[in-house]
Formats: sequence, C-alpha cells, structure tokens
Amino acid sequence: MNKFIFAVLIVLSTVSTAYSQTIVDTTTKSTSEVETEGRTIVISPPPSAISPSVGSSTSDLCMAGVSGAVQTQILGVSTGEMVRDENCERLKISKTLYDMGMKVAAVSVLCQDRRVYDAMEMAGTPCPFLGKIGEQATDEWKNNPGRIPPSEVVRTQEDVQERNAKIGAGIGGLALLLLLL
Repeated sequence: MNKFIFAVLIVLSTVSTAYSQTIVDTTTKSTSEVETEGRTIVISPPPSAISPSVGSSTSDLCMAGVSGAVQTQILGVSTGEMVRDENCERLKISKTLYDMGMKVAAVSVLCQDRRVYDAMEMAGTPCPFLGKIGEQATDEWKNNPGRIPPSEVVRTQEDVQERNAKIGAGIGGLALLLLLL
C-alpha cells in the first residue's frame, strides 16, 4: 500500500505542477513613422559612333569604300569615303581598247605604270611612243627620258612596320587626348 500512496503522490505532484503555470494575456499597441530619402544614379554606356557602311552596288566601279569611327565618353566621330583605284581603271581602259581592236593603244595605257614599262623593256618590246613602235619607240624613249613613268618605291617590311607604328602612335595620342576632354 505504501507503493500505491507513493505512486499517487508522484502523479499528484506532476499534475499540480502542470496546472500551476499562470497564463498572462497582454495587448500591445505600437505606432511607427518611417521617412526615407533616396537618390538613384543610372549609369549607362555612351552612345556609339558607328562607321558608315561605304560600298558600291557593283564591282565594276574601281572604287573601294573606307570608313572609321572613334568614340569617347563625351564625343563620337565617324566618317567614310570612296577611294579611287587607278590601277583597276587602267586595266579596264586597256581591256576595253584591246576589245575594240586598238592593241597599241591598250599597251600604251598599261605602259603608264612603271612596272609595265620596265617589263616591256626587259622583254625587248618597248612601250609605244606617240604611235612609234619597236626600235623607233626605243630611240624616242631615250631622247625623252622625262616622259618615262616615274619609278615606284618598293616598300620593305621595315618601312611598313615603321609606318604602322607612326599611325598607331597618332591614333593612340588622339584617343588619349579625347579621353582627357
């Protein structure tokens, strides 16, 4: 029976502990005011200077399109133009003359280029001179050296590299100047 009383006491002490907690019901009221101030900065890339597309509708014009553009954060510039190809024109004129049966005139047009003039001399067939051909033309060319087409300077790889370095330095200096504006 002691065990029974002991068990009842343990059960009663546990039950009384669970019911002995008090529950407090509280109500709170809060009010808050929020004031914000902000600034928005939109960073966008500058507009681009786009090179114009310069081209010909046919390839029979002996012209080539060249264009370029430079853009800084403040200033943009673009340009384009057509460049005349004189060698292409010379070949077309010569071919047209040859097709019309004017062979001496066709060769005379080509002989305006020093490379052709030299090649004709090396082949033993001198360029025509005011309607004269062969030995007569050779004598006339010797008597009139001022009418011989001027020699063209052949560029070496070093010449081209030096020219490209100068152009690059100029473009770099211009770009730096525009960036500092």
